Formats: sequence, structure tokens, C-alpha cells
Amino acid sequence: MFSLLKRHCFFGIAVLAIFLLSTPPFTAAQSCNGILLTYAYTAGKQLPPNVTDPAKQPYKFESTLTVLNNGLDELKSWKVFVGFQHDELLVSASNAVLADGTTLPAAVGNGTVFAGYPMTDLKTAVATAGDLTQMQAQIDLVGTVFGVAPPSIPLPSKIELAVDGFLCRKATGQGKNVTNMCCTRDPKFKANITTDEKFLPRQNGDLTIMYDVIRTYDSSYWAEVAIANHNALGRLDNWRLSWDWMNDEFINSMKGAYPSVVDVSGCVFGKQGTFYQQLDFSTVLNCERRPTIVDLPPTKFNDTVLGKIPSCCRNGTILPPSMDPSMSVSRFQMEVFKMPPALNRSQLSPPQNWKISGTLNPDYKCGPPMRVSPTENPDPSGVPSNKTVMASWQVVCNITTTKRTSSKCCVSFSAYYNESVIPCKTCACGCPANTGRTCSATAPAMWLPPDALLIPFENRTAKAVAWADLKHLPVSNPLPCSDNCGVSINWHLFTDYRKGWTARVTLFNWGGTNFADWFAAVQMDNAAAGFEKMYSFNATLLDGVNNTIIMQGLPGLNYLVAEADGANPLRDPRVPGKQQSVISFTKKATPGINVVRGDGFPSKVFFNGEECSLPSVIPSSGFRKGFPRATLAFLTLLWIVLIR
Repeated sequence: MFSLLKRHCFFGIAVLAIFLLSTPPFTAAQSCNGILLTYAYTAGKQLPPNVTDPAKQPYKFESTLTVLNNGLDELKSWKVFVGFQHDELLVSASNAVLADGTTLPAAVGNGTVFAGYPMTDLKTAVATAGDLTQMQAQIDLVGTVFGVAPPSIPLPSKIELAVDGFLCRKATGQGKNVTNMCCTRDPKFKANITTDEKFLPRQNGDLTIMYDVIRTYDSSYWAEVAIANHNALGRLDNWRLSWDWMNDEFINSMKGAYPSVVDVSGCVFGKQGTFYQQLDFSTVLNCERRPTIVDLPPTKFNDTVLGKIPSCCRNGTILPPSMDPSMSVSRFQMEVFKMPPALNRSQLSPPQNWKISGTLNPDYKCGPPMRVSPTENPDPSGVPSNKTVMASWQVVCNITTTKRTSSKCCVSFSAYYNESVIPCKTCACGCPANTGRTCSATAPAMWLPPDALLIPFENRTAKAVAWADLKHLPVSNPLPCSDNCGVSINWHLFTDYRKGWTARVTLFNWGGTNFADWFAAVQMDNAAAGFEKMYSFNATLLDGVNNTIIMQGLPGLNYLVAEADGANPLRDPRVPGKQQSVISFTKKATPGINVVRGDGFPSKVFFNGEECSLPSVIPSSGFRKGFPRATLAFLTLLWIVLIR
């Protein structure tokens, strides 16, 4: 009897200890008249394997992050930054998701932002009579930390509320394992939403995704997903959209798009198959927890089963609004089946951890879905009124600015006053993992004769070495590696005269992907104001930006084909897809411009929204003031060949 009582006593003490560690101290909660953040480290232990370097030894950590609303205003769509600093790998987090859309497990050693899920809003004590279940979110964290052995405590460098309009005080401690932070509203901040509004306003971003529930039933609903591009230079080709279902949902049918993999095994052998015993799973489309959705080809637009959705079926192409506003949106619908306990028509929850990507396109980071006012659409019956959907969420995605080691396209420079072409940088778009002794990843790219631009890199060696010998240029041993870029652009300074100047732009496609509706853009800091016209491309100054010229192929000619075999594949090298045009400028609008010294070359170049790698130098005018007649004749012939 005594041993049983002792076990119950120990159990009660353990539960009380956990409760005390994960609950904000009473004094901290009482003194904070705003949003109280508490990070409490609760447990940890060493993990295998045993390593010799203490800094690399892994340990398990368990912590609790608590967000408590002690203010007078409801906190909508709460987000909290936790400054992890010990190479942490986060394995699980209850009642929250990572705000950048990353799926767990995830490396968070540089800090991360948590967003509330499923409880995104925290009500006040006044509105709930002090009900902590509505005022507070408690996130239990489990992960791996490196180099911090118990009894040392791997606390974050800081915690703060990642919501606009709040000021956070200096963090306070509660022993060695608890950090508190109190954040109050900034009286100088002007919010664009009043506290009595039910939904957050729609946000701006490079790309937004609307998740609208258009019909709802007890065990299923229909959702419409609209992807809208708002960036003047951003675009997507062959877009691929993915997300995480959080409550075992699955896709029964779709219109306007399709899963990249049709897989129902997860349902048949899972809890979905047990619950929906009368459902024919042979017609279900996808049961993956993280499905990937792709667009349909244009041939499916009028398909009565798969198509008939406005803005669908474009092979995954979403153009910038500056090119064609009607092509800047992609839309599809899907039927989603729910699982218990969410079996009523009003219990709706969007998927989380959204990710969108394309071919040779910018990288996007997407935030969590935010509940916004229901989308209004014109009434389909034709009456002069709008019809709202059942519920709407907005996902905001922005082009990332993180530094990458490589680009996806590159630029070469040449000029009428120098016989050499400055090619793309070595490994501009990445190098093979094991270059060995075959090439150097650090040696500068070798200058080339103009005709070498038409030849694949692997066939240029003889020409490059011979040109270096002729022009007394250095040759590295081993020779530099390729730029490895699928698309390269040559900017050739063509002429420079008293009233104006011209350049020739040539696009080369060395990859296996055709680019329909391609576009390029050049940033000319000192010359764009003098832009006159482009002769074989459509070109215009970008609206709202006075230094950027956007260009695209003429109607019917805006298709940059992939690399193809030469005329005689056994003898001739492969031939790139290519397009070319001359662009002209006047000096009247840019007095004092020095074309040869650098103003005639772009400071940034983009292809299909992706920023390209530029050479680090421009052609020098010190060696030659002009080409010999033979070279001029060759360049003229080259130009004629390229524009055919």
C-alpha cells in the first residue's frame, strides 16, 4: 500500500514539475500587459553515435514555447521568432508550423519563425473571462541539438513576436532554463486593420495563392486555388505546387490541374480506407500527406471532366503582369475529403507548408495561410450582384534574396573594339561535385574568339587554347570548368557614335527545355533613359522602374528552342537554340554617357525572372580601337547566320 502511494506521489510531482516548467511564471504573466512569450527547456539526453568531437555530439532537447495574450486586443495570425543558435534540427512542433513553409524535420540553427496552427488567433482575457484555452498557445518542441551537453541548457539567443506593431522588452530569465519576453503594442504604429474587424486584410507579395472553399458538405468540400503573379520580372514555367495536409485529408477529384503522382495506397491501407468503407478508391486521385500538383496542357482546357476552369491548362506558365495580365494567374479546383473529427460543413482547415517552384525560375518562400474576408465573384446567374465563397485563406510568397552559390543563366560580354569575347564565369551555374583533375573550378574562364560562342563548351577547347596562344593570354592547368548554364546571353556593344549607340543581344539555349513566351530584362543604370527601340524583339521600359528594359520575342517568334543535333551528328557539334536582336539608344536623353567605359553594358540581366551571372570585367579598349577587316567581315557573317 505504501509503495503504491509512493508511486502515485512521484507521478504527481512529475506532472506538477512539467506543468510548472511549461506555464509562464505567475509574476511574469501578471506584470506583462501585452503578449508574453515564454521559452522553457524541459529535458534533454545524449543521442548516438558517440563522436570524438564534443562540438558535434548530438543531444535530444525538449522545450515548450508559450504565447499568452495579456493585452486588450485580439492577436491575429500570431508568429514568434525563436533564435536557435546551436545547429538545432527541429523534429516536431505541436500547435504551430514553420512560417516559411518548411516541412519538419528542418534545420533551424539560424533561428526560425513559428506560426500558429490550428489556433492562429489569440483572444483576450476580457473577451473570454480568462479562458487560457483561447488566450494561450503552447507549442511542445522536440529536436536535436549539437555540442550542448546536459546540465548545460541550449536556450535560444532571443525570442520575439514576429508581428508588426509590437515593441518587445529585454528578455528576463526564470532560473537557468526559462526565458520570458513581454511585447506590447507600439503606440506610433499605424495598423491597416481595426481590432473589431473579423479578418486580416489581404497582403502584398511577389506571388499570392488564394485558397477559397466554394462548396462545403459534412465530410468533404470543393476548393478553388488561384495563383497570381504580382512581380514585374517574376514568372513560373511548369509550376509545381505542394502542401501538407494536417488532418489526413485526401484529394478525390480535380479540375484544371492534376497530381504529379496518382497514388491511393495511403488511403487503402490507412485510416481513410477504414472510415470510408463504401468509397470507390479506384477513382480517388491522391492520398499523399504532401501531394505535388501540376498544371494541365492547353488541350485539356475544354475537357468537360478535367477542364472548363478559367485560367487553367497552360502547361504551368504564369507570366509577369507586365507582359500579359491575362496570363499572370493560374487556377484549379479540387474536391477534398475530410476525416474525423472534422465532419461538419463549418469545420474547415486549409493545408499548410506551401511550396511553389518552376523551371529556371526564381525561388519563392511562402508564408502560412492567413484567414481573409471571403472572396467575392460575379454571380454566375448573371444578376448584378457578387457571390461570396464559404471561406478564404491567402498564402503570400516572395522571391528569396538568400545568396546562392550558382545562377541558372549567364552572360558574356563583347565589343566592336576588342576581338575577344569575355565568356560566362567558370561554374557560373554550378560545377560537378567531383571535378578531379579534369578541370579547375577556380580558374578564370578563358577569353574566346567570337565564333566559339556558337559551339558547345566541350568542343571549344581547341579554339580557346589557340586563341590564347595567338593573343598571348594566360592558360591555366588544368583548364577552367564549364559555366554549366542552360541559357546564356551575349551582350555585344555593336556601335558607338556621336548621337547614339547600339548593342546586339543574342540568346543561346544549351539545355533540353524549350522556352515558350520567354522574356529577358536588362538593368542599365545610366543608359536606360536613352532607349529607342529593338528591331527583332518587342522591348519597352518597365513601368515604374526607370532603369530596366524588358524584352521578348515578337508574336509567333517568342519560342526559344532547345539544343539540337548539328547537320551531321557524327561530325558536327550540337547547335543551341538562339534568337538575336539589335537594341538602339540615343545620347540625347543621357548627356555625359560613356558607353565604352561601362555605361553600355548592363549591371543586371534577367532571363524568365532569374538573375543571370555577369562577367566581372568588361571588354577593354586599350588593345585595339577597332577590328581588322577580316574580323569585321566574320562578325557580319556571324550576325547573318544567327538571325536566320
